[in-house]
Amino acid sequence: MTDPQWLDDVEMRAWLGYVRTRDLIAAAIGRDAGRAANLSYVEYSVLVYLADAPGQRLTFADLAGALEWSQSRLSHQITRMQKRGLVSRETMPHDARRTVARLTTAGGQLLTTAAPAHVRSVRRHMIDVLDRGQLTALAEIYDVLVDHHRGNGAAAPELRQPNPDPAGA
Repeated sequence: MTDPQWLDDVEMRAWLGYVRTRDLIAAAIGRDAGRAANLSYVEYSVLVYLADAPGQRLTFADLAGALEWSQSRLSHQITRMQKRGLVSRETMPHDARRTVARLTTAGGQLLTTAAPAHVRSVRRHMIDVLDRGQLTALAEIYDVLVDHHRGNGAAAPELRQPNPDPAGA
């Protein structure tokens, strides 16, 4: 067995910088979301994916894939959100073996309420800290990394701003 190719100083700075900022930014945005709407960052992400989906529903397989989660983790998260009335769990009419998560009216309303505070938080903790050139470079770097890890062409849906009309109209 050969020794690993250890990271040099620049590689270690890049790796640790990514890990630390990912955790710091997610925690800061999560704290802001909790204060603004009693909604965790994870819950916000689930609601956004559902709000953007056709019929505001996704199969567990599709939603787990989009979030890069196991279906077991998603099931537990949906159960917690279901207890709060934010989502519902339904079987597909044409295939009772498959389950879908659907955004409820209450979930859509909470998302609409939370979205402005979420965007302000993202700006405060990341976007406004960087200049336009840095943002462009970072976006290009993440495009390369996402393409590398989803190289099979089965890209998950992008996390976008929520539909301002939870009814989908």
